[in-house]
Amino acid sequence: MLLAVSVGWAVLQTGRFLLSPLLPTIISDLQITEATAGIALALFQGVYALSQYPGGEYSDRWTRATLIVPGLIVLVVGFLAFGVAWSLPAFVAAAVVVGLGKGLFAIPSRALLSDLFVQRRGRALGVYAAGTDVGGLLSSGLAVLALTYATWRAPFFPVAAVLAFVTVLYVVWSREEYVVGDPSLDVGGTARRLAASPTQRRTLAAFSLFYFMVGGFINFLPTYLATTKGFSQGLASATFAIVFAVGLAVKPVAGGLGDRFSRRGIAVVGISFAALSLAALVVAASAPVVWVSVGLLALGYKTGFPLADAIIMDDAPDGDMGADLGAARALFLGANAVGPAYVGVVVTYANYTAAFGGLVVCLVVAAGLLLWGERNGS
Repeated sequence: MLLAVSVGWAVLQTGRFLLSPLLPTIISDLQITEATAGIALALFQGVYALSQYPGGEYSDRWTRATLIVPGLIVLVVGFLAFGVAWSLPAFVAAAVVVGLGKGLFAIPSRALLSDLFVQRRGRALGVYAAGTDVGGLLSSGLAVLALTYATWRAPFFPVAAVLAFVTVLYVVWSREEYVVGDPSLDVGGTARRLAASPTQRRTLAAFSLFYFMVGGFINFLPTYLATTKGFSQGLASATFAIVFAVGLAVKPVAGGLGDRFSRRGIAVVGISFAALSLAALVVAASAPVVWVSVGLLALGYKTGFPLADAIIMDDAPDGDMGADLGAARALFLGANAVGPAYVGVVVTYANYTAAFGGLVVCLVVAAGLLLWGERNGS
């Protein structure tokens, strides 16, 4: 199951991260502004965020497989839709479908691993989360091939095909039954559990700011490098790959350290380091300094993903783990969805320095909130 859901996550993230290096070409081909592109990506993230909580609670009440398999099927349809998106409405529709499929898959698959790996929850989630970085690396290479030999739509077809194969493997390997039960949602109870103490509330606020920064940064990094640093699209895509190469190594290690030491303490160090590195990237004037800054930024902020999930799961009752994680990630990803819209609008009416400078502030505040919680307990 670790292999099945981690490969599925890596493949869907490959398709999702294709949008970042291909974004300049998509903007040109569809004849839209950066603000419009940012809003379209925000819709994708918004649907993904809204589907987190229902997916998590239903996977608690029904079975994990009941949500995972439909999620994979919807993802296949969504990536095929990207491959035939010849207009802005079609592009937005594809983004919404992929966001829904990703939301149905994300929480049940994480909850499944948490069920199976109780003592090594952080390590298992780190391995799973590293699929994001495998996907990012693959997307960078596929984007270069697509821009050189085909169109921006072409790489979405193999992504859909591989996801279809993963779906078949999961169905064959899974031993869970498919059960549909009570569709009601205990929204009030979940919200009260998540915000039960000041430490938990500060944690939610901190990781919301963290995800806001990630949404703004990761969606616009290749475009930022091409626009402000003079990089070619190929060089920007290659630099984009550094983020995922570092993350692939960092996430399992960060998750494992979180199993042994304070998860919040490790997150504070990582996010603070990321803030310094992002500030260095903004003022970097040469390609080598940009590469080092991007690598150090990834080293810092990639620690946050497995730690955030594990912290929420640690505080959740066993029977409500999916619901609590889904609700928390709905909040985080709601903030994440606003990130690209924020960057797109600020860049359109100001510049990238102002946009990325605001993201540095978000990281500083996030680290401060987590440190406050770490020192004061509840």
